[in-house]
Amino acid sequence: MPKGYWIARVDIRDPERYKDYVATAKPAFERFGAKFLARGGAHDIVEGPGRARNVVIEFESLAAARDCYNSPEYQAAKKIRQSVADGEIVLVEGP
Repeated sequence: MPKGYWIARVDIRDPERYKDYVATAKPAFERFGAKFLARGGAHDIVEGPGRARNVVIEFESLAAARDCYNSPEYQAAKKIRQSVADGEIVLVEGP
């Protein structure tokens, strides 16, 4: 079965409150078996506007990635993230 991935690109406006997002999102990621492949770190913007923080999270399937995003645990975290950061999240299927 193909894996599922979150690709997130984020500009954080309030680093202190973003910590609240990370703590609130953790139970959802644990529940759905998230594996962080990239979480911030050095990057090169080679096309497009880019964002300061880039994250790639692997799940056992696209359905699991979707279920994590739609879970009550993550939806609570999402409200915090949207109040302290700007960004995009795309769910994709891959090898």
